Amino acid sequence: MTTTHTTDTLDDIREKVEQGERLSFEDGVRLLKSNNLLAIGQMADLVRRRKNGDHVYFIVNTHLNYTNVCYLDCKLCAFGLKPDNPRSYTLSLEQIEEKCKQMATQNFTELHIVGGVNAKLPFSYYEDMIHIAKKYNPNIHVQAFTAVEIDYLARVSKMSVEETILRLKEAGLGSILGGGAEIFDPEIRKIISGHKTNAKRWFEIHEITHRLGMRSNASILYGHIEKPEHVIDHLIRLREHQDRTGGFDAFFGFAFHPENTRLADEFGLHGKQTTGIYDLKILAVARLMLDNFAHIRAFWMMIGLKLAQVSLQFGVDDLDGTVMEEQIVHAAGAKTKQMTPKQDFIEMIREAGRIPVERDTLYREIKRYV
Repeated sequence: MTTTHTTDTLDDIREKVEQGERLSFEDGVRLLKSNNLLAIGQMADLVRRRKNGDHVYFIVNTHLNYTNVCYLDCKLCAFGLKPDNPRSYTLSLEQIEEKCKQMATQNFTELHIVGGVNAKLPFSYYEDMIHIAKKYNPNIHVQAFTAVEIDYLARVSKMSVEETILRLKEAGLGSILGGGAEIFDPEIRKIISGHKTNAKRWFEIHEITHRLGMRSNASILYGHIEKPEHVIDHLIRLREHQDRTGGFDAFFGFAFHPENTRLADEFGLHGKQTTGIYDLKILAVARLMLDNFAHIRAFWMMIGLKLAQVSLQFGVDDLDGTVMEEQIVHAAGAKTKQMTPKQDFIEMIREAGRIPVERDTLYREIKRYV
């Protein structure tokens, strides 16, 4: 019996990649729909080598999720709760101070702060939180707040976005987060995240941030109800913004974790985790489409350490950080551990045949482990 198997060779796209030509929307959609994963990975690996050689980055960081109270009620989220929910919490400044004291002995170089949109918190709470972090860890880089949080901080405080960011910067904010991007397509975004900050506003906030001399990252939430066309549209919008400002350091993907979300209830997504092939394809295609981004990051907490290591062959050059404490991903059912020691990153990267580089938030080299 003869079995035929048709595989898209992607030779025309490969030629563009080899020549350094920018890929089109049609190219991107074709890549995401292709089953030729190894060809996609080889092309992404070529781009990765051009940009970063054999260096693979990681950071020694920790997370602070200061509240899970959120008024947005997004269907995609398992973390945010209404204030009357018995599982809701908001850390007091005294509790934050105690956490920051404990951090002082851990040699973290980055504090990643993100929480819900809690309209009851005064603006001074956010300033004081950053002040406290810097008081006990003067050299730590505070990377905090998504564009969504900043949007609502500005609205509740009746300040402009620019004034909001400048005041946070004066308090010690070093850069802002890339979360809240979800999917930019308005129809999909409305379904999965309701009245959350829209795409136009998300980009405006990052543009203001970049204009004020601060850096940020960019992301996507995938593995829910999106189609390949929505993913590529998302990546091209990021690419166009980067052409204008050059302010994004890295891109990373959030694999949707469906448990405890209303989105899973509505669309029957319970138990339907993303596949390893789709995770790798998202990262590789992002590396190919985002030709003006320096770094593609695998968020190991979302896809697991083993697949994150494999992604180093698919365009990824950054494994994110140690992450001492994290609650948002785990609220949605993630089974990954809370922390990965620095030595584990070093060994994983070496085993992949690459050079481990410990970095700071802004990708300045701290130590190269040759």
